[in-house]
Amino acid sequence: MMIRVRSRDGLERVNVPNPHTTVGDLRTLIESQLRVPFSHQTLSRNQNLLLAKTPEQLRKLADMSDSAVSLSSVGISHGSIVYLSYEGERSVTGGSPVSPAGSFGKKMTMDDLIARQMRVSRQETPHCSSVSFDRDAANAFQLYVNDTLAFAIKRGGFMYGIVSADREVSVQFIYEPPQQGTESNLLLLRDPEEENLVEAIALGLGLRKVGFIFTQTVGQNKMDYTLSNLEVLQAVELHAESGLQEWVTAVVKLEVNEDGGADAHFEAFQMSDICVKLLKEGWFETEGINDIEPKLSKMKKDVIVGGKDSREVDNDFFLVVVKILDHQGPLSCSFPIENRINPVTMRALKTHLDSAKSLSFVKRISNFHLLLLLAKFLDVNSDVPALAECVQAQSPVPEGYQLLIESLANTS
Repeated sequence: MMIRVRSRDGLERVNVPNPHTTVGDLRTLIESQLRVPFSHQTLSRNQNLLLAKTPEQLRKLADMSDSAVSLSSVGISHGSIVYLSYEGERSVTGGSPVSPAGSFGKKMTMDDLIARQMRVSRQETPHCSSVSFDRDAANAFQLYVNDTLAFAIKRGGFMYGIVSADREVSVQFIYEPPQQGTESNLLLLRDPEEENLVEAIALGLGLRKVGFIFTQTVGQNKMDYTLSNLEVLQAVELHAESGLQEWVTAVVKLEVNEDGGADAHFEAFQMSDICVKLLKEGWFETEGINDIEPKLSKMKKDVIVGGKDSREVDNDFFLVVVKILDHQGPLSCSFPIENRINPVTMRALKTHLDSAKSLSFVKRISNFHLLLLLAKFLDVNSDVPALAECVQAQSPVPEGYQLLIESLANTS
């Protein structure tokens, strides 16, 4: 029969004749096979023995001190683990001499062993105190998904805004990149040139990318999860890419109201610190995840969840709920939005400008989606930020820019 012996040197094995072997016989075998002197050994079935610091603590934990009793009488059988504490030093077979240094390959405490394992637990507090959506921007996003797409396919966008000193995230506009959505998947066909224009506009407006928003489909409403494993992967990849601790992930879904109808419902989360850490260190399994339930994420190695080793983690462990607010921001959202079914044309620019003739010129162009169309005809390094700065400050637009914009509108 084989007994596993855990000491400060790691896990070793001792071969014993049979279950009737006594504790004294085991200590003799440890001396002969592991080269730990009989008189220097303290044995226990309690792993806390390895954490004992004083002789008194060792005595209290030494529940295998009676050499005359059999191993079977104290519950030791084939494959059982016995914990061994001993005085002095020894050379471990096949390894280097052990010294009390407390690092890998040398003396290890139970804390050292635990520290080498990845524990997944819930994170109660987000790094941002709340997220507030511009009402018009949020409404324009959900209306398109509801009225045009009927929540049949997924849709996503990047949220831009500010993060206050109190870690409050305020979303001012949503940029929708080129994409392909299906019932269960969202593929972002990101265009670096267009995203450069978006960043230039945001810079002039004093804003930055603060989060990712996407929709779930009608079919997903029947599923028993908050986010699917595919959604968790996409969300945490974008969170990690951002490098922003306050980054927010928002999801829009249909929920049944009191009258039996369906309303668009917003939820906001942060991906937990451990989720981001697992992604950065390559723990997430990206192959074969369709073979498991959508509510579970698959790991490449065992993690500790609820005190147990597992390679599957409930996605809810990775989500930290964020409080949602709303506000009326400075930008309008009445201009057609990029990368949707109907392309944005210069005729839309003329129609927009003509419909707002009673407003100042800067008010007429105070719309991110309009600025993005204009940016494709302007210098990204100078003209785009300058025009966006006029909008941000609500200052008069230079005559040259006005003439250019009106000229572009009249080409339709």
